[in-house]
Amino acid sequence: MVYFRPSWLSGSGLLLLCLVLGADQSHALEYNLTDSSNATCLYAKWQMNFTVTYETTNKTYKTVNISDLSNVTYEGSTCGDDQNGPRVAVQFGSGFSWIVNFTKHAPNYLIDTISFSYNIHNHTTFPDAEHKGIITIDNHVALKVPLNDIFRCNSLITIEKNNVTQHIWNILVQAFVQNGTVSTKEYLCDEDKHSTTVAPINHTTVPSPTPTPTPKENPYVGNYSVRDGNSTCLLATMGLQLNISQDKVSSVININPNSTGVTGSCHPQTAQLRLNSSNIKYLDFVFAVKNENRFYLKEVNVSLNLANGSVFSIANNNLSYWDAPLGSSYMCHKEQTVSVSRTFQINTFELRVQPFNVMEGKYSTAQDCSADDDNFLVPIAVGAALAGVLILVLLAYFIGLKRHHAGYEQF
Repeated sequence: MVYFRPSWLSGSGLLLLCLVLGADQSHALEYNLTDSSNATCLYAKWQMNFTVTYETTNKTYKTVNISDLSNVTYEGSTCGDDQNGPRVAVQFGSGFSWIVNFTKHAPNYLIDTISFSYNIHNHTTFPDAEHKGIITIDNHVALKVPLNDIFRCNSLITIEKNNVTQHIWNILVQAFVQNGTVSTKEYLCDEDKHSTTVAPINHTTVPSPTPTPTPKENPYVGNYSVRDGNSTCLLATMGLQLNISQDKVSSVININPNSTGVTGSCHPQTAQLRLNSSNIKYLDFVFAVKNENRFYLKEVNVSLNLANGSVFSIANNNLSYWDAPLGSSYMCHKEQTVSVSRTFQINTFELRVQPFNVMEGKYSTAQDCSADDDNFLVPIAVGAALAGVLILVLLAYFIGLKRHHAGYEQF
């Protein structure tokens, strides 16, 4: 299924492109395509990653996040000719390809089709896959851009079809470049004009939103788990409260674990917990291993329907929360805030997570968060201060008593 933004459909037929996930490897790609005279005919810069759900041999489903854009090549890219339009063809990772075709319909050009191919025979990326071979997903986009304009879309864009979700953002592209000079005149996507859907923000520290959402009662604490075959590979216990600021309107959503679906996936270096409900399309927590001996929350992705009927989507793949040694769990009884962006935060309550090395479906020894440690330090500090005062009082008493006895001896 390809998701369209209604306002784009009216008149222009523009597609709601989308983006998401990523990792350290999801850096911006930039490609300057030249013709036989070495003049630029097409320029493109963008970020992207993908989510693929596939069936396993035991008839369960796994979800894989593809954000490693290493070993990128552009074989098959072309400026086009009288019969065929320009094309950007990107190959990356282990058997992945992504192709965008452009066509000219004066006074516009079209971002016409987007195709994504992956080799499900790759056991490293798709362990225990039921089906084998190369799968190609074609999406008709037909996004119109005036000729001689460069198209810009920083906002989150999502294309979903046949168990594949494509995430694209920070787009800057111009096909049919005239005289080898990329235009400075920008044509903005509707999402950037109206800011209904927000692009991923790749910053670890994010300011608090303004205005602050109205306080709401604490959410129920839920127990969530992900299985890999017959064993549990990820455990999470937490109360979740979503805080959203959009168009100067703040929303607070408490997640009810009793009406929340749970899926996910586990791999040696990454693990994903995905939650969904009637109004939450997905809420992803993606964990990663660092330095081969610790894990942390690296990524959060969300797409949900707001009360006003709009869709709110955002992603951040450069987080650094819930850090703990491998083989242990991370625990924090006190309320914590995960700042995903200026417009989206998650408050957690009674948090405990273990995304790796789960043994017999049980949590391992917990590492407490700094917030809990601070709360232990407060009574210790107060007790130490009181003990100090008591010692001073006793010293003063004994000194006074000694002087008193010395006064009697003089008689």
